Amino acid sequence: MSDAPAAGDPENPTALEALHALATAETSITESLRHREVYTSRGLLSVLWHEPVAAVESKPAALVMCGGAMGGLLGPGHGLYQRLGDEWSDRGVRVLRVSYREPNNLDLCAHDLACGVEWARDAGAERVVVMGHSFGGAVAIRAAVVMTASVAGVVTFATQSAGCEVAGALGGRPLLLFHGDRDEILPSEASLMVQAIAGHGDVEMLPGDGHLLAKSDDVIAERLQAWLPEVLGI
Repeated sequence: MSDAPAAGDPENPTALEALHALATAETSITESLRHREVYTSRGLLSVLWHEPVAAVESKPAALVMCGGAMGGLLGPGHGLYQRLGDEWSDRGVRVLRVSYREPNNLDLCAHDLACGVEWARDAGAERVVVMGHSFGGAVAIRAAVVMTASVAGVVTFATQSAGCEVAGALGGRPLLLFHGDRDEILPSEASLMVQAIAGHGDVEMLPGDGHLLAKSDDVIAERLQAWLPEVLGI
């Protein structure tokens, strides 16, 4: 465990500086996956970081993902975030999976996701796509709205509409919304409402699927394979 670096300009701190981190710990799980923990007075911020292996050329792009109101690192479906981390790091794209300090605190969770974007940017990513499931859809949109220079696009999975009132400030950046038409927690109209607030975006309805999108792993992964390269500029 290492002591955290001193903060920069206190009048205009970055998201990472504003954490006021007490200490940071990190370990490599595999050649392409590491686990970082940042201790703060408001809780523990964790990230699983998929890094391209040495034989793969790193692209100046990244995906940064977050979970729902309970937090978590696996995402919807059957560990969709793990799958995307493996697939896209194999293509040279860094993938960060963020675990919140305080789940269900929208402002704090958006701050945590912004830290993930800054980590990706500091590692060389010039274009970042943020992704969030359920409550995390609002987290992703709010982080994107304030990080116009780094966030190139947003993907949501079964998003809530609450907290997405700022979506109009995305300024036309690509927005892709997945939603099951049998969502038992958040009806598919929530994604349609976010699309309307943003004034743009593609809504992908997933027939017969519920809130966890447990039937649509392959469909989602294939759609992202077609959608992400242009948005990431790779």
